[in-house]
Order: sequence, then C-alpha cells, then structure tokens
Amino acid sequence: MPRKAKPGTPSTIGSNPERNRSHNRRVVLDVVRQLGPVGRMEISRHAHLSTQAVSNIVEDLVADGLLIRTGRLRAGRGLPPIQFDVNPNGGMTAGIEIAADHISTLLVDIGGRVRAQRSIPLPQNDPETVLPVIKAEIEAAQAQLEPPVPQLLGVGVVMPGPFNVEGMTSVGPTTLSGWFDFDAVARIGDMLGAPVTLENDATAAAVGERLHGVARNLKNFCLIYFGQGLGLGIMIDGRPYRGANGNAGEIGHVRVAKGGRLCSCGQHGCLEAYASFHSLAQKLAAAGIHGIDYAELERLHREKHPVVLAWIEEAAGYLAPQVAMLENLFDPEAIVLGGVLPPGLLEDLVEAMQPLPLSVARRRNRSEARLIHGRTGGLTAALGAAALPLLETMTPRLDTAHAAEREHTNEETSLAG
Repeated sequence: MPRKAKPGTPSTIGSNPERNRSHNRRVVLDVVRQLGPVGRMEISRHAHLSTQAVSNIVEDLVADGLLIRTGRLRAGRGLPPIQFDVNPNGGMTAGIEIAADHISTLLVDIGGRVRAQRSIPLPQNDPETVLPVIKAEIEAAQAQLEPPVPQLLGVGVVMPGPFNVEGMTSVGPTTLSGWFDFDAVARIGDMLGAPVTLENDATAAAVGERLHGVARNLKNFCLIYFGQGLGLGIMIDGRPYRGANGNAGEIGHVRVAKGGRLCSCGQHGCLEAYASFHSLAQKLAAAGIHGIDYAELERLHREKHPVVLAWIEEAAGYLAPQVAMLENLFDPEAIVLGGVLPPGLLEDLVEAMQPLPLSVARRRNRSEARLIHGRTGGLTAALGAAALPLLETMTPRLDTAHAAEREHTNEETSLAG
C-alpha cells in the first residue's frame, strides 16, 4: 500500500514549463520519497504535474538509478499501476562535521538511512590538516559498505561559525583556526570531485533534528546547539534560515554580562562563556578534572557532581531570558536544546530554566512544551550536514515552487479571460 500524506499537508507543487525541469525532478523525487511505493497517477496528483510530464520524469529518474520499479499495486479492475520507490543504492551523501577537536563523518542514502558513520579526534583543525582527513574518512566510510557502493551525490560540510567576520579573533578552543578567507567549498569540492555545501554547525543541527529527531513535526522552531561553543539553528516554514552571509543564529556571541568572562571571539561576557560545553569543561578543569569527554560527562552528571550541577544552574539563568527573546522574535512552535550534552543533562537544564519568562509563546491553547531537548545527540550536526546536499537534490526550493505556482495561476487566469 502506498503511504498517504498526513491530512492538511499541502501538496508539493510542480511546474509544467520545460525550463523548470530540474525543479520538477526534485518535486517528483520528494513525492516518491514521502509516499513511495507510489504510482504515476498518485505522483501527478501530489506534484500538480501532468501525467505525461510525470511519466517522462519518472523514466529519466529510473534510468539515472534514483528510482526503482517495485511491481504493480493489486487494486480494482484492469492492469494494476506500476509502483515506484526511491532506490536506496541510487546515491548517497556524505555529512562532515568539522569541530574544534574532532571530525565526524556520515554516509546517508537518498532514502535517509545512515549507511556508515565514523568519528576521530583532530590534533589540529587548520585547513591543511583537515582536508586530507576529510578525504581519508569518506574513503574509510565507503569501505565499510557492501558493494555496489552508491554514487556520492554531494557532500555537506559543517563547522562552527561565525564565518569571515572582521574583528572576531576566531582563535580559541571553540573555533577553527586558519579558515578566514579560505574557500572551503572550492578546495574540498576539487579534492573530492563532488558538489559541496557549506553550513554552520547549528543550522545543520536544526536540519538534522528536523529530519531525524524531536522536531520532525515542527516547521518553525529554533535549536540552541551545544557544540564546543554555543550556536542557534533557525527553521522557518521547514527551511533553514541562514541570513545574508550564513551567520544567522550566532547566539553564543550575544553579550549577557557587561565586563564578564573572556570569550574566544575577543569580547567579554558572551553567552558562550557561561553556557557551552567548553565553559563546563573549564569549570571541571578548575576542579582538577581535565580532558573530559561525552562518556565522562555523562558519568559525572549521573553521580550529581557538584560542579556539573552548579553549571546547570548558572547556564539556565543566562539561557532562560534568551529563550523568551527568541520566542518574541520568531514566534516558534518550540525551542529545542540539543548537541553534545548527554540527554539527562539536557533534561535537567530544561527543568532548571523553569518557569520561563513571559513571552508571546505563553498561550492558553498551547498543547506543546515551549522548551524541549533534542533526540539525535552528538551526531545532530553531521546528520544535518548529510541532509544538506540531499535537500538540494530531492527537495524543491520554496522560491521556485512559489514562482511556479504563481505562473500556473497566471496561465489559468489568462485562459479564463
């Protein structure tokens, strides 16, 4: 049986003009990914494309190996329609998260299934060190797969921001060194021979949480992302909001304490200096606990270590007003806390932020919590990275879809006149 769209879910809109063929391919792929196995008539209905256009596109996608025929649906009289589904071996994307102290690599097929994952520490995080590691890690991940290995459709690369901001030092334990004015997209793309999409880690993490985690049913939300530092991913109408230069959401560098602690960006009193993995690691180091990793932090939290509990209270005090500010700015369905912190610690952080300050989110008819913790853990940003080229390949761009819808409406109006 084909999977049906949820009631109230708007259909993806295709466009019949030939110049929009690339967009229409993404529309068809998106419909099949969501509903498959599915027949041509059903695709045509959801994509708002003619049956002939769908038939031509489907045959092209089958020839390209992106779709497969799955047999015929037995229903009613006459010849049953042929069903199509996404080919799990038709292609895959790589997600690369370059963090301050490690690099994570995921391979995800076009059906959205993780096929391989790796994570290794980085002794240095400058471009000349990192680039050969990226190539080696993708090759090592591909070597884990049973043949035939799907073609690499694209690579998503994410790293902590901000990108190319004058006056910010970008030197320190929460940042990457040597990447200012470095053309990462061109250099990595040339090295791998594949299209590359670059994103900041918090925005990618929001995409990962939207596709794989607690935000699957949310179209408008903010993700406060705990990496080594602190970032913010913003999703508006199901799409990531990046800003003019890819730096939207640098909440870690909002000043919350005048003349406060020194931040790696060069300012004093940034939120990141009080509410981040690095700020917690600094407090633990001052107590004689050095080189903390995820497993060690999870154990310390489980044992209610006083330094961890004190950090939760302090971080909650600085974060709660920012949550209310984000609600007033973006009116999201919810705000998600996610990243490298253990789930239990995130739960306690959410609890410590209660009661949240008054904002536009306090509605009488509200059914969902204002603040929730993520489900995808430390791989959130890498999952989002792998999804970025997948979105480019399989998800219609909203501006193209809206333009096509307007053109279709104008054509109908013209014919009616």
